[in-house]
Amino acid sequence: MPFTFGVYPGGLSGTSDGAITPGPVEDPQRITAALDDLHGDRPFLVRGYLHYSDAAPGTPQAPPKPARYATGRRRLDLVLCFREPGDDCTGWLAFVRDRIRRHAPVLAKVQIAEEPDNAGPGGDGAFPAVRRALIEGVLAARDEVARLGADILVGCNSTPAFDPGQEFWTGLGRAGGDEFRAALDYVGLDFFPDVFRPVPAEQLAETVAGVLRHFRRESLGAGGVPGSVPVHVTEHGWPTGAGRPPGRQAEVLETVVRAVVAAAGELNIDTYEHFALRDADSDVDDPMFRFGLMTSDYRPKPAFAAYRRLITELG
Repeated sequence: MPFTFGVYPGGLSGTSDGAITPGPVEDPQRITAALDDLHGDRPFLVRGYLHYSDAAPGTPQAPPKPARYATGRRRLDLVLCFREPGDDCTGWLAFVRDRIRRHAPVLAKVQIAEEPDNAGPGGDGAFPAVRRALIEGVLAARDEVARLGADILVGCNSTPAFDPGQEFWTGLGRAGGDEFRAALDYVGLDFFPDVFRPVPAEQLAETVAGVLRHFRRESLGAGGVPGSVPVHVTEHGWPTGAGRPPGRQAEVLETVVRAVVAAAGELNIDTYEHFALRDADSDVDDPMFRFGLMTSDYRPKPAFAAYRRLITELG
């Protein structure tokens, strides 16, 4: 089956205490050159994040102006993050529709909310109206895409959940019902094996396959999401740093990507996106600053060449 690859082309991330990782200013020309080198003439996704909140002026973006990288064979995977502390979704739904219209010419897919099950760093789960915003946002996005007659996928994502009751997906399926499920073109999974919980190297491929099967069968099953809706790996990465050599990052990347592709037919997975293109700041000895395929001054790590080979072989 066709398989699509992509990358978050920035470096900024979140720290363990919820702050944004500072670092050198991102260089659009060097990002563009790196992307061209990474995927060549293969179709490719660039993933960008826009944050919505009535309480804060402006729209924080990571990377800044992500649509600029959706040129040639690249198209945009746009993540609309719900960071609204209140419970009025009127402005949010207008934001969803507006951003789809603005980006439609370069947009491959739009993800409504980011990790709505995760109340920790990087997730939207701490905001009280997030589940309603997710359901209503997916429906508004589906309506706007249909109104435009555009070829844009609409979806959402989550992190792995191992609670027996699958509370997030059970509740989402119950609240959204058939209308919500029918509006989904894909469901994404953000997961980082051997980053926040150690996994022995010899068990990594098996662990990845197990997480993917659990997500499809238990989590999405609990929400009533049918197997015909594809799964996208929307974030995966492994940082370098103390005790985390660059060579091992390349090995992890290859193991995980091959495990994902091996499970693609069984679990209906058709997309993998890496987090991230470059480090937030390679001089900071903190793994959250060093997820990149490149250093923060755009020197490729071994994982860059490994990912390029995988895209050429499997894309």
